Amino acid sequence: MAYKISPDSCVACGTCIDECPVGAISAGDVYVIDASACTECGTCADVCPAEAIAPEA
Repeated sequence: MAYKISPDSCVACGTCIDECPVGAISAGDVYVIDASACTECGTCADVCPAEAIAPEA
């Protein structure tokens, strides 16, 4: 199951982009994870200071 960033919680700090080993995260006002590229490693969720990233339900 791919990870997803909550647009209500994301503070667009950029921490997750540098940690994603496959480049599945794109920047913007809030960040977005490309579900088809996500390898479900969880690295992004581990480093998110806003706890805005979780497995997609």
